[in-house]
Amino acid sequence: MDLITPLTAAALGLALHQAAYAAEISAPRRSPPSRPRCPRTSGCNGEGTPPLVFPATDDTTVIGVETDIAQLVADVLGLELAPENTSWEDLFLAAKSGKYEAVFNNVTVTEERKDIYDFATYRIDQLAWQVAANSPIKKIAEPADIAGLRVSVGAGTNQEKVLLDWDRQNTAAGRKPAEILYYEKYGDVLLALKSGRVQAYFGPNPTLAYNIAVSGDSRLVGTFSGAGPDLQGLIAAMTKKGNGLVGPLQEALATVIENGKYAQVLDRWGLANEAIPKSEINPPGLPRQTP
Repeated sequence: MDLITPLTAAALGLALHQAAYAAEISAPRRSPPSRPRCPRTSGCNGEGTPPLVFPATDDTTVIGVETDIAQLVADVLGLELAPENTSWEDLFLAAKSGKYEAVFNNVTVTEERKDIYDFATYRIDQLAWQVAANSPIKKIAEPADIAGLRVSVGAGTNQEKVLLDWDRQNTAAGRKPAEILYYEKYGDVLLALKSGRVQAYFGPNPTLAYNIAVSGDSRLVGTFSGAGPDLQGLIAAMTKKGNGLVGPLQEALATVIENGKYAQVLDRWGLANEAIPKSEINPPGLPRQTP
C-alpha cells in the first residue's frame, strides 16, 4: 500500500545527534538497539492523507500514524524528527543516495524494491476499493469485477501494480479492460467518485476507511493484501540497502512493539487491526511483475 498523491508528499527528517544515547527503553529484557554513528540527516516521508500523514490545523505541523511511528523510533535511537518537503518519486531517490537514511511513508515491501533498499516492517498492508455511497457496485473481489469499469489508482504505487495485473488478466480472459484514470490528489478522486467520472478507487485501506468514517458519502466494497492474493503485504521503514541501518531500525521497532507504545499509536489512529506481532527485516514482498 503506497500513498496516492506523489506530487504533494512531505518528508520528515530524522536528524542524528552526537549527544549521549538518551532514549528510555521500557522493555527490560531487550538491549538498546545499536545507534547510527554518522551525524547526517535521515528522512521519514509522508503524504497528506489522514490518518497516515497530514498537516495539522496550523497547516505546518505534520501529524498522523506514520509520523508517530517515526517519532517512536527516533526516541529509541536518540534522534530528532524534523519535517521536510519532497515528492513521492524523490523520496526513493533520496533514500538511495543516502540523503534520507530512513523513510516512513506507508511504503510496501516489494521484491523489486528489495534490490535497492532494506526494510524493517511495522504494519500490515491492506488495500481497499472505494465507491460512492449510491453506487450500484456491491463488491469487488476479483479481476472480473472491474472489467469495463472506470477506476482510479495512484501512479507509481504498489496498488497500481496490482490493478494493472488484474487488467492484464481480464484482457487475457477476453474481458473488457478497465479504464484507468489518474489524479494527483485524493480530494480530486473523491470529487470524481461523487460526479460519476470514476466508478471505483483502489487505494490504501487506512485512508479510505478514515474518509468514509468522517464523510459518510462513500463505502468500501472490497479489501485486499497489498502483496497480492498469496501473501500478506507489509508496510516498512525503508533505508538504502547495505548501509547498516536496517538492524537498528528493526530493533527500535521491536522495542516499541514490546513496550506497548506501538499499540498505543495504532489505537490512537484507529489502526489496531493493522498491528503486527514483530518487526521483520526484508520479508517476502509483492512479487515481481511479469511483463
